[in-house]
Amino acid sequence: MRKTLFTLFLVLFFSDLVGQENYVSKVWVADQGNGTYKNPVLYADYSDPDACRVGDDYYMTASSFNCIPGLPILHSKDLVNWTIIGHAIDKMPKNAVFGESSVNHGGNVWAPAIRHHKGEFYIYYGDPDIGIFMTKTKDPAGEWEPLVLVKEGKGLIDACPFFDDNGDVYLAHAYAGSRAEIKSLLAVTRLTPDGKKAVGESKIIYDGHDLDPTIEGPKFYKRNGYYYIFAPAGGVATGWQLAMRSKDVFGPYERKIVMAQGNTIINGPHQGAWIDTQTGEDWFIHFQDVGTFGRLVHLQPMVWKNDWPVIGEDKDGDGCGDPVLTYKKPNIGKTYPVATPAESDEFNTNELGLQWQWHSNPMSWWYFTNQEKGCLSLYSVPVSEDYKNLWDVPNLLLQKTPAPSFTATMKLTFIPNPGIEGERTGLVVMGLDYGLLSLENTKDGLVLSQNECLKADKGGAEKVNASVPIKEGTLYLRVKVSPDATCDFSYSTDNKKYTSLGTTFKAKEGKWIGAKIGMFCSRPITKNDGGRVDIDWFKVDK
Repeated sequence: MRKTLFTLFLVLFFSDLVGQENYVSKVWVADQGNGTYKNPVLYADYSDPDACRVGDDYYMTASSFNCIPGLPILHSKDLVNWTIIGHAIDKMPKNAVFGESSVNHGGNVWAPAIRHHKGEFYIYYGDPDIGIFMTKTKDPAGEWEPLVLVKEGKGLIDACPFFDDNGDVYLAHAYAGSRAEIKSLLAVTRLTPDGKKAVGESKIIYDGHDLDPTIEGPKFYKRNGYYYIFAPAGGVATGWQLAMRSKDVFGPYERKIVMAQGNTIINGPHQGAWIDTQTGEDWFIHFQDVGTFGRLVHLQPMVWKNDWPVIGEDKDGDGCGDPVLTYKKPNIGKTYPVATPAESDEFNTNELGLQWQWHSNPMSWWYFTNQEKGCLSLYSVPVSEDYKNLWDVPNLLLQKTPAPSFTATMKLTFIPNPGIEGERTGLVVMGLDYGLLSLENTKDGLVLSQNECLKADKGGAEKVNASVPIKEGTLYLRVKVSPDATCDFSYSTDNKKYTSLGTTFKAKEGKWIGAKIGMFCSRPITKNDGGRVDIDWFKVDK
């Protein structure tokens, strides 16, 4: 009997794991099911991606800027099908730049690099206002060690380590012109053997001002006796991918453009990771900036010719490839099921879904994952005294937009504090401009309105486009997003008949991040207690 129960437990346990692992999006799947894939492999804002292979497993991380938890960790078995397995940063440390719950738009975590060395995973990234940080772990899906400041300095960004064969450790990095007052330079510094501290000053190893302006994002490798630095140049939306090589870690380095847009529609193809498979193939992961929806992740074939990488398809034989839109999947010796990062959420566990991020450091009391009720409770958070709009509200709970077109629907029950007029919740599409459905407690009862705020980052005022009285607090809120980033809002009381509300809103990207979608609950005053919203589910569909 005990054996039977144990077997049943294992079946249920691993079935649950498989169910989590194999979430399949209804709006974007890169795996075509016929041995090919389409780009982008992730139609979501995983900006500045970097990846590494450990055995048969591939791990990726990306910039997270002000969003918390930070440094997302994604996992794949074939470089095409990816899932989110965790985050390396639960909360940003409080400092002079980043307060306990302030929103540091576009700051904090820039262009990380992930590496595996002697059984441990390392991630390095640059905070443009403070310096270069590192964290590590033995389990990428588990807890990561507290952040360590490796090299202090304003404007030090895009850090990548290299663990040499002889035990020496180095770090390549770039400079942010907005903070360092210089850019288009790459530098290398030595690190202590444990990788936790820079030794001495950085040495400039390449000046891109003449040939490769805005060179940044270096990634450090070694092959056939050459040290290689892969780096993007030419600007986020318009640039190219560069490779540099030298027999000496400190140079001098030769340079060569190894991928550019060419005649394709894939603008600015650059900044990412060279990955070799267990079967001996070479691939390159990079991003493409598409504006409103952020920086999307592409996968390119790669080969070596005369000790230079060629990324994409080199149809004219000049050693510079063009990015591909479709291609045969990597040969990794096996075929794995289709999987995509989670989007929809039933809120039926005691953990917040890995797709969700706060706009800033969360307080522990902001939410309750109410597994017993099968809902997520968001408690209303007082806005600041100088509140202008949602731009600087830290308790926005958001996820990345998942496709060029999709529909997001959420079921909620609003339970406001009767004594607080102006307490509200809603569904928001967030960026430099934002649009939302706002359910508010007013002196006349509950009112649902469709609002928008243009130039939110500049202090623009939120405007009500249309409103309607609501008799009960349970509603279904919906937004339909089109490829041109137009958003149409509607609502329902029964999840059958939806009524449009307000005007069409044009979504816009945020500060260094794509537009995001999600919810919030806020109140205009501090008081002994506030209300809450219970969110039953959030679904992403066509």
